[in-house]
Amino acid sequence: MSNNSISLGHGLLLHQIKANANGYTLFQAQPVSQIRRFSLLLLCNDYSRGQRLSIRKSNSPRVVSASTQAVLATDPSSKVGGRFKLQGDIEMQVDVQISSVALLEIQITNGTDGLYLHWGGTRNRNEKWVLPSRCPEGTKVFNNEALRTPFVKSGSNSFLKVEINDPAIEGIEFLVVDERQDRWYKDNGQNFYVKLPPREKLVSNVGVPEDLVQIQAYLRWERNGKQTYTPEQEKKEFEEARKELQKELEKGNSLDGIRKKITKGEIKTKVLNKFVKKKLTPERINRKKRDVMQLLKKPTPVSAKDKISIKQKDLSALQIFSKAIEEQSDTNILNKKTYRLGDKQLLVLVTNDSSKTRVHLATDVEGPLTLHWALSEKAGEWLVPPADLLPVGSISLDKAAETQFSTISVDCNQIQTFELNIEDGVFVGMPFVLRHGENWVKDNDSDFYVELTESKKIIKDAGDGKGTAKDLLDKIASLESVAEQSFMHRFNIAADLIEEAKDAEDLGLAGILVWMRFMATRQLVWNKNYCVKPREISQAQDRLIDKIQNVYKSYPQYSELLRTIMSSVGHGGEGDVGQRIRDEILVIQKNNKCKGGMMEEWHQKLHNNTSPDDVVICEALINYIKSDLDISVYWDTLNSNGITKERLLSYDRAIHNEPNFTKDQKEGLLRDLGNYLRSLKAVHSGADLESAISNCIGYISEGRGMVGVTIKPISGLPSGFPELLQFVLEHVEDKNVEPLLEGLLEVRQELKPLLSKSNDRLKDLLFLDIALDSTVRTAIERSYEVLKNAKPEKIMYLITLLLENLILSSDNNEDLIYCWKGWNRALTMAKNGESDWALFAKSVLDRTRLALASKGELYHQLLQPSAEYLGALLGIDQWAVSIFTEEMIRSGSAASLSSLVNRIDPILRSVANLGSWQIISPVEAVGYIVVVDELLSVQNKSYEKPTILVAKTVSGEEEIPDGTVAVLTPDMPDVLSHVSVRARNSKVCFATCFDNDILDDLRAKEGKLLNIKPTSADVTYSEVKEENLARSNNQEEVGPSSTVQLIKKQFNGRYAVSSEDFTSEMVGAKSRNIAYLKGRVPSFVGIPTSVALPFGVFEKVLSDELNQGVSEKLQILKKQLEVEGTDVLGEIRKTVLDLSAPSQLVEELKVTMQSSEMPWPGDEGEQRWEQAWLAIKKVWASKWNERAYLSTKKVKLDHEFLCMAVLVQEIINADYAFVIHTTNPSSGDSSEIYAEVVKGLGETLVGAYPGRALSFISKKDNLDSPKVLGYPSKPTGLFIRRSIIFRSDSNGEDLEGYAGAGLYDSVPMDEEDKVVVDYSCDPLIVDLDFQKSILSSIARVGDCIEKLYGSPQDIEGVVRDGKIYVVQTRPQM
Repeated sequence: MSNNSISLGHGLLLHQIKANANGYTLFQAQPVSQIRRFSLLLLCNDYSRGQRLSIRKSNSPRVVSASTQAVLATDPSSKVGGRFKLQGDIEMQVDVQISSVALLEIQITNGTDGLYLHWGGTRNRNEKWVLPSRCPEGTKVFNNEALRTPFVKSGSNSFLKVEINDPAIEGIEFLVVDERQDRWYKDNGQNFYVKLPPREKLVSNVGVPEDLVQIQAYLRWERNGKQTYTPEQEKKEFEEARKELQKELEKGNSLDGIRKKITKGEIKTKVLNKFVKKKLTPERINRKKRDVMQLLKKPTPVSAKDKISIKQKDLSALQIFSKAIEEQSDTNILNKKTYRLGDKQLLVLVTNDSSKTRVHLATDVEGPLTLHWALSEKAGEWLVPPADLLPVGSISLDKAAETQFSTISVDCNQIQTFELNIEDGVFVGMPFVLRHGENWVKDNDSDFYVELTESKKIIKDAGDGKGTAKDLLDKIASLESVAEQSFMHRFNIAADLIEEAKDAEDLGLAGILVWMRFMATRQLVWNKNYCVKPREISQAQDRLIDKIQNVYKSYPQYSELLRTIMSSVGHGGEGDVGQRIRDEILVIQKNNKCKGGMMEEWHQKLHNNTSPDDVVICEALINYIKSDLDISVYWDTLNSNGITKERLLSYDRAIHNEPNFTKDQKEGLLRDLGNYLRSLKAVHSGADLESAISNCIGYISEGRGMVGVTIKPISGLPSGFPELLQFVLEHVEDKNVEPLLEGLLEVRQELKPLLSKSNDRLKDLLFLDIALDSTVRTAIERSYEVLKNAKPEKIMYLITLLLENLILSSDNNEDLIYCWKGWNRALTMAKNGESDWALFAKSVLDRTRLALASKGELYHQLLQPSAEYLGALLGIDQWAVSIFTEEMIRSGSAASLSSLVNRIDPILRSVANLGSWQIISPVEAVGYIVVVDELLSVQNKSYEKPTILVAKTVSGEEEIPDGTVAVLTPDMPDVLSHVSVRARNSKVCFATCFDNDILDDLRAKEGKLLNIKPTSADVTYSEVKEENLARSNNQEEVGPSSTVQLIKKQFNGRYAVSSEDFTSEMVGAKSRNIAYLKGRVPSFVGIPTSVALPFGVFEKVLSDELNQGVSEKLQILKKQLEVEGTDVLGEIRKTVLDLSAPSQLVEELKVTMQSSEMPWPGDEGEQRWEQAWLAIKKVWASKWNERAYLSTKKVKLDHEFLCMAVLVQEIINADYAFVIHTTNPSSGDSSEIYAEVVKGLGETLVGAYPGRALSFISKKDNLDSPKVLGYPSKPTGLFIRRSIIFRSDSNGEDLEGYAGAGLYDSVPMDEEDKVVVDYSCDPLIVDLDFQKSILSSIARVGDCIEKLYGSPQDIEGVVRDGKIYVVQTRPQM
């Protein structure tokens, strides 16, 4: 270790890498004040007591002359002098310097590579060597008798420095070893010997550990009145503290005595940490200002070309063989396993049909292969098979038989097979081994064993694997019998499968994640009859993580999946890191005299197969010791982490006993187990912060009688990075989590650029980022109690921090970024005292919920099918499979954000005077409560009793089921959505409830009869008796009047008409109304030019001889529709799209559009006309939309009489779209206009797009003062290039008493672009003057058109560059 380094606890170093003049790297400390280092020391005291912080500084140059302050050995058996000739031109120069420590410098010239110093300290020349605790980097213990330290090679010279600070060591004895040539260099056949001067001269500095200096400085600070020190005063106080302790040592007091003396009383670690944080370290960091858009990550689309290139992997010969058997009819799969035989495989497949059980063995092993086998009536026994069961050519032996495998060809590949037919019910198993040439082949030193009865892992129930990487999951399942032998096997198999998983894209990686998650949650066997060294486990982990790291570099679009896999697997590490698990437990037992009982059982378990359970066991032991040996604390720690007494007994090396330590053992065990916990976490934990920081910053952990570990720091870390990490560690347990969260996120922001660069230590950076993310979650969860009485501004600020954290962790984060920007705007509005800050914040909250729900749904779509399929293959408990995705989400960052959002929701509703309800259709109702997940799932149902539906999800496009008198939901459909209009027209109570407690109470009343009474802003409900039901005035059947009927329209001889010819015989009300408005509305209102394909054109085209085949097929499908119901509707719509356009239609439409000065699509090429023609057909086909079809059936309208005209308009590429109801639909108040506005095209308003629009009201006598009722939460806006839209205009849309509008499709010629919208910079939201201007203009349009028609109107329109356009109007229903 170089000078100017800071070593901490178990080896944590705060440093950066700098290249020295010779080109090799040294650990160098960042310049920080001693008292600031104090905090980091104390933080590590819990797990590293006794491993003191060392601060060493030496500015003196290296001495190369022969004159030294300490002399070489002066007794007769050793040489005096500084230079030695070792061999030939190889020379050694030895120099000694004495300051606060003894520094031995050795330089060898003209030596070879691979030179080592073999050495030890001496108290007496004739005694055994002493092994100093402070050793240079790379030192290893040799046979527990000596130390061996490598020289550093530079050019032709080799260098080494050894520092000795132990006053008991009088001299250094050594030899030089050339390990490559196995050559020893001695001093004339004797050891070299350096005698050090009397140690009394060194006691004054060397003997004072830095942790004691820190504590003594604290005591002095207390005695001096707890003043605030300048840096100069800090330095002086430390020097004075050091002097005081040095004097104590010179008096003969021991270090242990001094430590006990000064750490008595109130000087506890927590107090010291509090002092350090309050007085000596910054309370908060200064966060850099960054553009959040730099964090933007959008999904990477896979082009068609790329998709074609991703080919399904060809099945192996064994897979083809297995598949052929499995797909035979009437065949049940009882058992299926695949064993690895080196680089070959052995397939075991047991099937059953009728009364026969068949055993199939197949392998790709080459060369003569003999099966040595038997049968078992009970598990484990070898019985000679009956002669009538023996395959041809078999030989019967004592208790066994032998059969040669047969060779067959499968897909041009040779495999060897064996088949056995057995009657059911006699034998339960088949043991066997293989003889390959002269070698016996076994299952890891045990016999192979085939169960002939059905396994718990029932493959037939696994389904078809739809939505999964099925081939990969099948392979995983077939290898599970090998994987369950140990973590080493599992991780190596996973590493072998990573390439195949990557080729299967996100579904393949999802399969690996599900498998690793089943492992991490203990759903799979961790170890089965296999002893494996910890080093081998950590190496296998490291191999798997390396493979994942390589995928991450090449496929950053899968980073979220890959990070989650890594956190499930753990860090691992080559060689010494894993080996320490095995070595250290021995040292702990020896040092603390606890070799028997529970510690010995745990030691045996660790040697046999270490696992993540060992982290929990170690934590349980530490908590037990800290609780003054309260054994209940030990069990509480285990049980809260899923480790029961039964699990301890289930290990291959079971743990039967409880710990039974004495008080004398407490201090040593706390120190040693604290260190050991770090070693365990370094291997097993993917999200341990201290381990992750250590691996990135680098550390040296000295051997203390075992193999040491040296982890070098990662190069290229940002400036100031170690100080940020120090800040995080110092504040990691603070109750006020704001500073910690800021620090964690600042580290993640600094780290982010490094994660996208090539780095051979990328995995360490990723594990650090994963740990930081996890610490954010645990910190905020710890703060929930403190937040109970927090102000909304504080909670909103914490939400911005959690959103930032989620943004940094998410692959698709655009919506989250705009949520973050929205919360920041809400926070600014609140601080500025703007009156509607809470109303705006509520809209951002709603959008955040939608974003989290969307993220959860994506997780479910990606992961749950793999969990269901693989879970069935592996026999995982169904409860664990069913909640798999839910638990994944709960354990992630999104869950803590959701919890915080839920906390502030009632606060915002209260401040904004929103109440717990939004009333969409204010109708009193009496009915029975029925709870459903989705309104969509029951829209076609008919309830016999009056029903109040409590529906979790309402999209806005559903029909309301017959018999429903009320719909109550936490979902947020627009007030002007289809389902809202339907509810009002049908006199059905419809309301959104924002209070989870109320919803839970309603759900708890399922099956009970309730009376629902809505007011303008609230809903009350109460249970009623059934006799009240008959008196309810809400049970009159609501439907069209008997006079409402459809009149079938005929083709009038024209394929296309201009707006001047829009009559009731030609087109529907939609077209006629838009023509009526032209020239009658004020000049500030634009009306788009329109033409139409009139009624009867569809029927005329269908009857054209061009479409005879389509017509005949459609007639057949219509008959099927009457018999089979709505399942046929999709095929009808598909058939309509096969229509061809008669040439006369094309010509007439072209002339009509051009004469109306509309662009003709065909002018841009034949393809553009085909796009237009397809859009027209889609409008016609929407006559058979399920919702439209059922709606006409419900009100007994003849669906055959429904005719569809097509209104053709040029699309206005809107900035905003709006819908106006000139009478407030929620209150029925005719004196005010109600409107909703969305960004982009209006389809997000009238279609099933989640979120709410901006809503406002305007009094008709004060149109210039609109009042915003709610800000927008819709995450999506639709935008389109200049194009044509084809609107449905049926004769069923203008019937009085029947709301036919919105049932049929309007189809643009070009597909709209879906854009994630940012409201934080939208002028309609942030510019109050612009907002007032636009909303007032919209209100004036509504008022004007209502007056024009003399009745309430339902108006649709758009805003482009501040100008208002109306695209349609109809009577408000």
